[in-house]
Amino acid sequence: MSSQLLIVDDERLIRWSLEQTLAKAGYEVSSASTGEAALAAIREDPPDLILLDLKLPDTDGLQVLRQIKELSPHLQVLIMTAYADVGTAVEAMKLGAYDYLPKPIDFENLAVTIRNALEASQLKRKVQLLSEKHLYPFHFDRIVGTSRGIREVIAVARKVARSEATTVLIQGESGTGKDLLAKAIHYESARAEEPFMEIACTAMPETLLESELFGHERGAFTDAKTQKKGLFEVAHGGTIFLDEIGDMSGGLQAKLLRILEERSFRRVGGTKDITVDVRVIAASNRDLRQAVDSGTFRKDLYYRLQVVTITLPPLRDRREDIPLLARHFLGYFSREFKKRLPHLSSEAERLLVQYEWPGNVRELRNVIERAMILEDTGDLLPGHLPPEIGGLAPSAVLPAPAFRLPETGVVLEEVEREFVRQALALTRGNQTRAARLLGLTRDELRYRVKKFGLNHKSEEDAE
Repeated sequence: MSSQLLIVDDERLIRWSLEQTLAKAGYEVSSASTGEAALAAIREDPPDLILLDLKLPDTDGLQVLRQIKELSPHLQVLIMTAYADVGTAVEAMKLGAYDYLPKPIDFENLAVTIRNALEASQLKRKVQLLSEKHLYPFHFDRIVGTSRGIREVIAVARKVARSEATTVLIQGESGTGKDLLAKAIHYESARAEEPFMEIACTAMPETLLESELFGHERGAFTDAKTQKKGLFEVAHGGTIFLDEIGDMSGGLQAKLLRILEERSFRRVGGTKDITVDVRVIAASNRDLRQAVDSGTFRKDLYYRLQVVTITLPPLRDRREDIPLLARHFLGYFSREFKKRLPHLSSEAERLLVQYEWPGNVRELRNVIERAMILEDTGDLLPGHLPPEIGGLAPSAVLPAPAFRLPETGVVLEEVEREFVRQALALTRGNQTRAARLLGLTRDELRYRVKKFGLNHKSEEDAE
């Protein structure tokens, strides 16, 4: 995918010359003649790099640079000026400019500088992404929602994270985000720099789960050819997350109770007690109180775990959070798929809010991912939703035609030309927004503008 460049200069000839040269180099280029038009373009569709003249008719280039960095701190900016002096260069660099280019522009030097700036920007994004993924990526402020239920959950979880509590029970239906809350408790606590170990208690047979949790000595069983540390030992000083603890066997429940009571255990086949300092966060989508009553879960373990219990509400009980979550996932998948962030239509939002969500937040995430794969119009519409959700719309079954063909007929090319003209007029010549209105890419719109000889100039091009 070609990088997008924005040229900000009040001299038409310079803009034209730079546009032609950079377009031939394979870049997607747009331009603005004033600082105000440049800032508007950045808010509408941020480019990858900006070539900014210091002398503009409506403002000072350094002031525009400051505003650019406020809007998008990581956006690369190359300063251009015919009024080169060391003081201005130093000031521009202090404000975050990548480099400083005197006029007249040396195009060979410009090409190298742009390439280096874009590579530096990509490297910064990769480092930031890796940092976000691996260095404390889970915090309470990443839990999306403003409903009363989720605010109460976060308030309790914050207190737990700051406390010395060594056992926490999280209950909630499948897909409500129990694992995310467990990680947030760990990474917001004093244990954040220590290991966070997690295991699903339903994922493996009892003997294997026991070995994974407590480790084993060499020769403890047929395949135990070496000594192995278990998760409790590895998690010393940190947190261990036991997901779906309600499915743990009775024998393992007894051993877990001993760890919680005595803070020690023995490896499988071992004779030595190993003492650990571990916070245990257990989670279950089952009602453990009912499991105790039915005899499938130990009463003493249940009472040991439920000292602090946090219950995550199902998504259907916090419907006001659904639009926020949907937009959050839209933003996430637009970055993942390298697609433009689509607009969530009011009808699609209404359908999402009224759906019951048996799979909770996980199901909503999957629905948005599917919609992002199918979306190609710039808007997330009911038709992008699964039938069980989109089918709720009366108009989703037999949509009424938006336009009716007159009995006398039309010339299709004239209709197309008229719609392109109207889209440009509605957006005041903004080709990005006009293309979105028509369900086209910007290149497809440009082809039609040239084909129909419209040559509609945006406000940015007005001198």
